[in-house]
Amino acid sequence: MAIAAFIGLGNMGYPMAGHLAAAGHEVRVFNRTSAKSEQWAGEHAGTACATPAEAARGADFVALCVGADADVRAVSYGDDGVLASMAEGSVLVDHTTASAELARELGQACEATSIGFVDAPISGGQAGAENGALSVMCGGVEADFDRALPLIDAYSSAVTLVGEVGSGQLTKMCNQILCAGAIQGAAEAIAFGQKAGLDMDKVLAAVTKGAAGSWYLSNRGTTMVNDEFDFGFAVDWMAKDLGLVQEEAGAMGASTPLTELVSGYLKATQDAGENRMDATAIVRRYRD
Repeated sequence: MAIAAFIGLGNMGYPMAGHLAAAGHEVRVFNRTSAKSEQWAGEHAGTACATPAEAARGADFVALCVGADADVRAVSYGDDGVLASMAEGSVLVDHTTASAELARELGQACEATSIGFVDAPISGGQAGAENGALSVMCGGVEADFDRALPLIDAYSSAVTLVGEVGSGQLTKMCNQILCAGAIQGAAEAIAFGQKAGLDMDKVLAAVTKGAAGSWYLSNRGTTMVNDEFDFGFAVDWMAKDLGLVQEEAGAMGASTPLTELVSGYLKATQDAGENRMDATAIVRRYRD
């Protein structure tokens, strides 16, 4: 069993760290809100730490699951950051959905001190984290990936090494483009059906199992019909993720018209004050 540090105990990180403890690893945690670290430690017989550096000291495996690029840098660098105390031969795994540029930057910082690094954004939502069934998209060298894999497996059902450092984040961008398309299609179709006066329960039953089916139709179709959005992946987070896509697309000269379209609907939803609602709340824009 390994000594593991987990930095960031949000909706995803809290259960992910729990799976590491349940697998028998010695787990140390850090969260900006110390009360949450203490709560987690009490529930899982782990150790709550005052700084990321304290959590990472002596750890074989350090995982980050925070909000954005700035948050990753805040817990990685400086005297209190994980890189200040990680030992040679340990491995840092960043589960944050962040930029590919940041992944490459962290990879270089780790290489300079003989620390392994894997950028490993996740998909599957809070339910996937709680059930230990996340999909993890990884970038890094195979030796680092192999060291991290036994621990990542504790909270995942699919773990794929896509390529070099940064490849995990780029794959997550592909994932978010696909999710944006599914949300957009579901929103437009549901609003259309409602305006047509159709029984949407029957419409969903008719289409979800055919070629038009998607995770979003199956898992969010009914809540979209019922105008229920107090759960799930927030508008703000989806907007952030698609912003990363647009930045990367601009840098490489890729065309992403669908991403731009959905970003516009997300911006309108933010302007309506619905920032923390599930991203499927964009269906409201079709009803306005």
